[in-house]
Amino acid sequence: MMRVCSRALVGMVKPYNLMRPESVTLVASRNLSHQKDLPSQPVPPLQQTCDIYLQYMEPMLEGDELKRAKKLVEEFRKKGGVGERLQRSLERKAENSENWMTEDFVKNEFLIHRKPLVSFSSPAAIFPRLDYRDKKGQIRYAAKLILSALDIKIMIENDTLPVDYMKGKPLCMKQHELLFSSCRIPGETEDTMEYYIDKHVTVVHNGQFFKLEVYNSDGSPLTVDQLCVQLERICSASLEITMEPVGILTTQRRDVWHKVYNNLIKDKTNKESVLAIQSSIFTVCLDGAMPPVSDEMYRSSTLCHLLHGGGSQLNSGNRWFDKVMQLIIGEDGTLGSNLSNTVADGVAQMSLCGHFVAGLKRPEVTQSPIESLPVPQKLRFNLTPEIQKDIEEAKQHMNTLARKIDLSFKEFDHFGKNFIKTYKMRPNAFVQMAVKLAYYRLYQQICPSMEYVTLRAFKLGRVSMMNSNSPASVAFVKAFDDPKIQNTEQGTGCLLQKALDAHAWSTDLALRGQDMFSHLWGLKQQAVEEKVPMPDIFTDNSFDKVFTINLGTSYVANMAGCLPCFGPEEPGQYDVLYSIMDDCIDITVATLKSSKTHEGYSTTDMCLAVKDALLDFRTLLEQTTRDGDGISVMLAQ
Repeated sequence: MMRVCSRALVGMVKPYNLMRPESVTLVASRNLSHQKDLPSQPVPPLQQTCDIYLQYMEPMLEGDELKRAKKLVEEFRKKGGVGERLQRSLERKAENSENWMTEDFVKNEFLIHRKPLVSFSSPAAIFPRLDYRDKKGQIRYAAKLILSALDIKIMIENDTLPVDYMKGKPLCMKQHELLFSSCRIPGETEDTMEYYIDKHVTVVHNGQFFKLEVYNSDGSPLTVDQLCVQLERICSASLEITMEPVGILTTQRRDVWHKVYNNLIKDKTNKESVLAIQSSIFTVCLDGAMPPVSDEMYRSSTLCHLLHGGGSQLNSGNRWFDKVMQLIIGEDGTLGSNLSNTVADGVAQMSLCGHFVAGLKRPEVTQSPIESLPVPQKLRFNLTPEIQKDIEEAKQHMNTLARKIDLSFKEFDHFGKNFIKTYKMRPNAFVQMAVKLAYYRLYQQICPSMEYVTLRAFKLGRVSMMNSNSPASVAFVKAFDDPKIQNTEQGTGCLLQKALDAHAWSTDLALRGQDMFSHLWGLKQQAVEEKVPMPDIFTDNSFDKVFTINLGTSYVANMAGCLPCFGPEEPGQYDVLYSIMDDCIDITVATLKSSKTHEGYSTTDMCLAVKDALLDFRTLLEQTTRDGDGISVMLAQ
């Protein structure tokens, strides 16, 4: 009988309304052994955060607005003021919880948002392309990927999954566990997360869902050969599209999907099918082939496809986006995943994807089936005319969203971290300055820019958004193409040095849990919880100008050749992900098309601008000496 389990991230899970009360058993999850030794996320000193905030106002504000904003900060942090009161409350909260930020972060940044999950909070990752181009190859590699994922799940349960480290320190691994056997349930104003302990996966092919048991009666996982038999049965039973793709409904806005969802599960058969999908370990999407593209465009096209399925005419209905983990295998050798940011951030997701790809290379265990295999259960849906209308509306909505997403991939193959480290510079800071310069060259303005920094060094740590617009970086970007400074290479070099130093300082501060964004965000949440009048520092337009994300960036390590992408959240916003290898840099840029806010610039333009900036940085370094241009030795990252 299906049971729901609670996980430490979001506390005890409420029995879900699909469940019969007698079937619900709440069990505590097993903590990974190293978790107890991780430190708790600290609460930074109030005065320190306010000092940093004042510095970062300078590039974004001016005149009377800057004067007013500074006055609000001083008022907020004065002795005996509201800032000190909220600070004490936040410190008490930290003392009485494993992580003072994470639960509120998940709720406010994900669960209460009514935007669709597709693209907005479900990033994708492309795995190295495989060499098959037919159904047989698709089934074989799908079986291998299922088994690889099950092996990782077993390692998590047995506490044998290798721990991730950063700079010699272990990271929290809880997010890896939360990606399995979990599902997000639509609510009217707030979604909920459910966690299960069932032993099956769901497979979707041609928009039709199947329940596949993946363990033998003795508890051992099926072999690759056994899984191939079962997947062949599924494909044979769904050769043609015989019904509307119910999965397309999960691409809708959350409030819309909530209403449709409640209507859908009024039918007993539908309720049982939905529950089978929700309670599965993960969903396997056997996709049809994508329209052919050139090798140059393959990764850009495939990332879009993994992100949203390509629209209703392709594979957007071959999904269940509420499932936290979807593994996607196409007929054309495409392999990848669609995972939810609700429970795990990009760094943890890419770590897990790296394990999946490594598992594909392990030798197969060959053995004869030890028992007859039950035929996979087809999940059936009874669709009323009203639900069919909802499906048509979801198709139109999804097609519009797919057309709006502009995504480009660029492999910068001129140099990588080896070249950058030759000059004793931090590769991440170096690329960050190039991205900033690229944006400035396109728009002739400094935009609110945030870099995602992992907080997994702490128990249940998630992610912070570090404001990377230091006064030093802004000064460097504005001066780089200024002929007066460009012709005096020593000046440009000095400004680059200061910008890299400032970025390194801010990054280290954030990794230690001392970043100003998390702290100010936490203080603002305390004001909400305590129902005190919201301090003016948070309601003034200056706060939004400093922290609104027009340029979101993140360095994600390349794990086993996996490449990630995030969908943009707002028109006018670029999301830039990059992986820095020894001799090249992978760059992915995504945005929502909007001629009004983007003035005709595409993600291709942004990629080319980043490329040009990187090449110009190389020219600067090669044409000057370290002693002559003032670039001092930095500890390489």
